[in-house]
Amino acid sequence: MDLKNTFFLLLSEYQASSLSEKLWNEIESAYNQRSRHYHNLIHIQSLFDVLSSLKEQVNDWEIIQFSIFYHDIIYKATKSNNEEKSAELAVDRLIEIGLDTERIESCKNQIVATKTHEGHDSDTKFLLDADLSILGTTSQDYIKYTQQIRKEYSIYPDLLYKPGRKKVLQHFLEMDRIFKTDHFYNQLENQARQNLQAELDSLS
Repeated sequence: MDLKNTFFLLLSEYQASSLSEKLWNEIESAYNQRSRHYHNLIHIQSLFDVLSSLKEQVNDWEIIQFSIFYHDIIYKATKSNNEEKSAELAVDRLIEIGLDTERIESCKNQIVATKTHEGHDSDTKFLLDADLSILGTTSQDYIKYTQQIRKEYSIYPDLLYKPGRKKVLQHFLEMDRIFKTDHFYNQLENQARQNLQAELDSLS
């Protein structure tokens, strides 16, 4: 799957092809920032990879695609409002594209939900599970992911990074279910918990 072509095709559904180049360049520039070692276009591609085979189970596949493209468009390691800012930008762009208010609100809510990883409707749960699917990969891939995250937070010394990271790991481990949909839960939950616990132990 070519992300640019996917985005252009998505906009063509709304007679917004004239905006395609400008909006894609904005997305590409944001995700290609040098400070992004994990939250980049590879991450966006991975969400499409894990969700594309499930799109028949998704109620509004087009909105989920917009949420994928915009959910991390604003990402600064020093800020705690990245999800809200990403959602605000998504709203502005979807208004430009010409989506109706209700569907724009759905996209906004999906993006904001990636902050707490709590979602109530099924589409949001699919998005959140895809976003967290890296947690349930092989131990080697998980370690690579943790190294990429550490690089994104390289501004912080271990003295500050480790306590914050431990809090994140404990948050996930204390969840009744990390993955909200049965599809992801059945495939990834056990491995994710092993990976998270192993990282937590390594930080002690």
